[in-house]
Amino acid sequence: MTLSEPTKTTVHVLRHGEVFNPGKILYGRLPDFHLSELGHQMAKAATEVLAGRDITHVVASPLERAQETAAPFAAEFKLDIASDVRLIESANYFEGKKVSVGDGAFSNPRHWWVLRDPITPSWGEAYLVIAQRMFEAVQAARVSAEGHEAVCVSHQLPIWTLRRYIEGKRLWHDPRRRECGLASLTSFRFEGSKVVGVDYSEPAAHLVAMSATAKTAKGA
Repeated sequence: MTLSEPTKTTVHVLRHGEVFNPGKILYGRLPDFHLSELGHQMAKAATEVLAGRDITHVVASPLERAQETAAPFAAEFKLDIASDVRLIESANYFEGKKVSVGDGAFSNPRHWWVLRDPITPSWGEAYLVIAQRMFEAVQAARVSAEGHEAVCVSHQLPIWTLRRYIEGKRLWHDPRRRECGLASLTSFRFEGSKVVGVDYSEPAAHLVAMSATAKTAKGA
């Protein structure tokens, strides 16, 4: 008697495209922050890279920028966009504030106590909580697309935290070293429920290079 091989499934976790944010605030989970025109182009570029793939499930964070990034995938693959709150941006004390070095909330002494613990961290949702909810969301997408491929649209910190969690790395990190560009794909390859590989790509890199805000995007 031979055991059947585990089902192979790929879940592509996509960061949304550039957001229109002239006030340069950390928008976090705030409503009414939409993709810029360049951001829409980034979403289309990511869609084009996966066109022809066996995508059977598209799910996104409920925030507008994620839903808008998912829209061209839904159109390409003739699928509805599911929403999963577990893919949402992380909670952050500084949401709604400017956090630029020198002229933002970080320079105000009354906020310094909030920055006391970079490991949990003290200023927002715990990294472990982010990792666990994201892993649950990706596993749910895997089940929905079992034997095929899924696209999950989320946000930079949740995606990077998930990747570090899956790769067995410590969750606290230097934000400047995150490998999770705008409209980038972090693809998890599963055999059954086990992750057997992680791939990273930047299908919209040529557009990100045109973005004046790509390196300083707040609450993305």
